[in-house]
Amino acid sequence: MLILASASQSRKKLLENCQIEFIQISSDFDETTIQEKNIFNLALELSFQKANSLSENIQNISLPEEFNSGHLEILGCDSIFEFKGEAYGKPSNKEEAFNRWKKMSGEFGFLHTGHTLIIGNFESTSKIFEITEIIKKTVSSKVYFSKIKDWEIKSYVDTNEPLYCAGGFALEGIGGKYIEKIDGCFSNVMGLSLPWLRENLFR
Repeated sequence: MLILASASQSRKKLLENCQIEFIQISSDFDETTIQEKNIFNLALELSFQKANSLSENIQNISLPEEFNSGHLEILGCDSIFEFKGEAYGKPSNKEEAFNRWKKMSGEFGFLHTGHTLIIGNFESTSKIFEITEIIKKTVSSKVYFSKIKDWEIKSYVDTNEPLYCAGGFALEGIGGKYIEKIDGCFSNVMGLSLPWLRENLFR
């Protein structure tokens, strides 16, 4: 049984669309405690800490009956957009979102998503989660942006969508029409590489 250690609605939707049975429990890990400078490694470390935090507190979580014993997988993910060597998380305000899009227009960047799958066995009676394997990988996709006009940027920023997305855009949302093409995993840009998950979840 799979637990998604994330509050992300896009990741939730991806799993639902693929008919993968799971429950969603947001991790309470404080991301500000990680000081890793390398963007690629940062995404991976954050994904691990999210999954690990949940695994360490699993005994305090009220799980559905079918999750109370047996095989259990905990999936942690974290996405960071890299543009010309700089990490772009969620813009703090509309002005920052607008300025980013001015730079990104007609350019490209990399969406890095760290994936961690903690696999083990959980017994509800003993409240023990015995970890048998930890699988980790950062998957990167190259994202090319269309050349867009200032009024289009303002119109998009005014929807507020960029303020809730790593990099300031959502491929599956309004911002999808400004994405020229993608080199690499498509679903990875939405926060979860489904091919990676299939390969490691259904072995």
